[in-house]
Amino acid sequence: MLGLKTQSLEMRTPKATKTAVLVIGGAEDKLHGRKILKTFFARAGASDAYITIIPSASREPSAIGNRYTRIFEDMGANRVELLDIREREQCKYREYQSSLESCTGVFLTGGDQLRLCGILADTDAMGIIRQRVRSGQLTLAGTSAGAAVMGHHMIAGGGSGESPNRSLLDMATGLGLIPEIIVDQHFHNRNRMGRLISAISSHPDRLGIGIDEDTCALFEKDGWLQVIGKGSVTIVDPTEVTHTNEPHVGASDPLTIHNLRLHVLGHGDCFHIYQRTVLPAVYRLSN
Repeated sequence: MLGLKTQSLEMRTPKATKTAVLVIGGAEDKLHGRKILKTFFARAGASDAYITIIPSASREPSAIGNRYTRIFEDMGANRVELLDIREREQCKYREYQSSLESCTGVFLTGGDQLRLCGILADTDAMGIIRQRVRSGQLTLAGTSAGAAVMGHHMIAGGGSGESPNRSLLDMATGLGLIPEIIVDQHFHNRNRMGRLISAISSHPDRLGIGIDEDTCALFEKDGWLQVIGKGSVTIVDPTEVTHTNEPHVGASDPLTIHNLRLHVLGHGDCFHIYQRTVLPAVYRLSN
């Protein structure tokens, strides 16, 4: 029986695909092992990589963009370009669109997720990124604010360290690259469990993904996510929720939510966002 169970788990082990979407919780290691950034670099083509960096979320886009440019150049990327897009009008620039049509990887830096969405949402540039990600032609990564924008519903801001309640968070519309999820970043580092549960109480048709610093949820095209990095990825799954008082209480009143499922995943663990199946790292190693 144990052999059959192990074989079944091994068969469910996600197979590596060339491209992926890397959702990074922020503060990823840029100096030492650089495990997450090296994973993005490899998925984008390694020494053949043509990487485009979009620092639009940042208040200092040139500085942060140049830092990532140096990192990927040091890794040996074939080409690295910085698209310093500060206004929506720039998304129409033919040279920017040409870069997005040709590159093998796009990296969205941290900063302000509302600013990032305000610049990129519903633009020709964003349309190119979305189409190429969906067709498996492009590896995409977003860190911190660049991670927050991945879902259709986005946590735009809010508090931390409180019991779940509606006043804990401000919601907005994200870029919808992985529309099934709601992402919160710097997760355990900033005590944001309460606000992610609050977000899921308001949107029980979505899956909550809380990502710690120097940690990444790598989404495969086949629906698997794999955890990479030093921290945890917390999955808040409302599939079997039987009750919540969210529609009936005031903004600052405590929320109740019953039969909520929670998974805390570490490096190498996997989760299927459609099947809601967990695959521990030990079975990947044994395979």
